[in-house]
Amino acid sequence: MDTTNKGGRRALVVGLGISGIATALRLRQIGWTPIIIERGAYRRSGGYFIALFGAGRAAAQRLGILDNLTDRGPDGAAYDIDRAGRRRPGLSFKDFPGRPWMMMRGDVEEAGFAALPSDVEIRYSTVPARIEQDADGVNVTLADTAGGTSVTERFDLVVGADGLRSTVRQLVFGPHEDYLRRMNYMVVAYQLPGPLPGHDETDSVILAEPQRSMWIFPFKDRPPTVMLSYHTDDVDAEFTGPMIDRVREVFGPEPTGSVLGAALDALESADQVLFDSVEQVRMDGWHRGRVVLVGDAAWCVTLYAGMGASSGMAGADLLGTMLARHPRNVTQALTEWEQRLRPSIDYLQGNGMQMRSLFVPASRFELARRKVMVRMSKMPVTSPLFLRWRTKGKAARMKDMDFSHPGFAYPQPR
Repeated sequence: MDTTNKGGRRALVVGLGISGIATALRLRQIGWTPIIIERGAYRRSGGYFIALFGAGRAAAQRLGILDNLTDRGPDGAAYDIDRAGRRRPGLSFKDFPGRPWMMMRGDVEEAGFAALPSDVEIRYSTVPARIEQDADGVNVTLADTAGGTSVTERFDLVVGADGLRSTVRQLVFGPHEDYLRRMNYMVVAYQLPGPLPGHDETDSVILAEPQRSMWIFPFKDRPPTVMLSYHTDDVDAEFTGPMIDRVREVFGPEPTGSVLGAALDALESADQVLFDSVEQVRMDGWHRGRVVLVGDAAWCVTLYAGMGASSGMAGADLLGTMLARHPRNVTQALTEWEQRLRPSIDYLQGNGMQMRSLFVPASRFELARRKVMVRMSKMPVTSPLFLRWRTKGKAARMKDMDFSHPGFAYPQPR
């Protein structure tokens, strides 16, 4: 697709994550001039595991970055374990609905960043401080947090791709508490230095207990990553003390055993740790005038759905398609974009709520139900039904559907 800059309309893209980079790429493809601002002083790297489903791969292909992405998921064994060291065949993330490619967040960001034309302007240490709009454009006051200066510029479109606690959303739509829906769970994600005791580096390992769990996500070519998840009655209190102390408290007082113990020890020395509450963003509308939200800023579906990267890229791709379809009417493009996208996002948000019980059972009943599901997936009589659910059920279809062409599943890799 032609990516030549035609000196056209200016769009401010807030956020240099997956959704922001994808938005800038797509806008440039249709002749817009994107300017990206990023709160951080430099582009982040690394990050935790993500899944890229068919919806995300279809968008990545049109954005020109799919050839630089690869499925890092290995063909290793999957085990459910307990603290005493007992293990039995279990389920990995790839056994859940859809056909995901496993990779790191940084893989997608690096591929997208490399595809940006060299003249796309990126301003680091910059945040929006004020946003005012009229029928013809948007005036944005941009604050340089490093230099302590600010400037006001005019844009034809502002895209908030700045995550769960979006500054754009707060400035234009209102306070976070109006839109964030807490699930009363916490998540801790980080990379291990190597395999856990008694396991190969390619093993998928799950320790599930009522209201707490440990998932090990393996990769072909790098050490595994960990996701710890647990229930909390007071999200705010989780951030008041040292994170490691709180995590050890949650997974006590019982002896940890060698595997969980090694994972908790690795947390103490991990270079990068995601420690956050699990929340969804629920909004009646994702755009207001010429300001639009994309990705987690608009519709965070949670890690439990596994569709954050895919939905962010697909939403950005479709946004460009609708703007190109209505070049003289931005608000009409945004309205039709949301109408087209919302049914898929509504379903995925519901799926995120449902998948929570598989990631971290809330009760002994949910834990027992999960064990039954695992056993059924291994039994000759019931395994075909499980396979059909995983590959052809509604969740699988929705995650692998090409958002720009509803009803068409993205072809699987050869």
